[in-house]
Amino acid sequence: MPEQSNRKQQILQTAAHLFRQRGYQAASMRDIANAMQIEAASLYHHIKSKEEILESICFEMAARFITGIHEVNDIYFNAEEKLRTAIRNHVTLITQNQARSAVFLYEWRSLPEASLEKFKEMRNDYEEGFRQIVKQGIEEDIFNEVETKFAVLSILSSVNWINEWYSVEGKMSAEEIAQNISNFVMGGLRKRMVTDPDYKP
Repeated sequence: MPEQSNRKQQILQTAAHLFRQRGYQAASMRDIANAMQIEAASLYHHIKSKEEILESICFEMAARFITGIHEVNDIYFNAEEKLRTAIRNHVTLITQNQARSAVFLYEWRSLPEASLEKFKEMRNDYEEGFRQIVKQGIEEDIFNEVETKFAVLSILSSVNWINEWYSVEGKMSAEEIAQNISNFVMGGLRKRMVTDPDYKP
């Protein structure tokens, strides 16, 4: 039912904003209902529990991140282009979905035990997509020999930090932020060749 689906998405979005502002543990179903100006009992026609809301947000965002990195790795261009595209995709997802991204990034530890391991597997799947790109860059002799896991965690820390300060009214667009982060990352990863026009001995 489209109407029910839309209503559930409204609940998830409202909850995401509250979880971001107050933290998952501090926000209640009554708080969500008050924010939507409806009776708390009405929420239960669409959502069984606060835990279901958290699961829906975390797994929806995880699926979107994973779909993006798999699409990048399925395209046959070099590792630098792949990494720049993956970073741009990540920045776009975060900046277009700041509240849900904040829940995905910071509240996942509150997932029910039954869901926690599956979520960790999805996070690792996403990170593995980045590790594949870095490994490819090393094999192509584009990137320096680096500890792949450390490199990927450093990249993801940089892009995830955007959620703390990004504003649509800010000086830089999401595209400009992605470009700047990509340039910074490449400055540490990319081998400097004599033929590189940017190379300065």
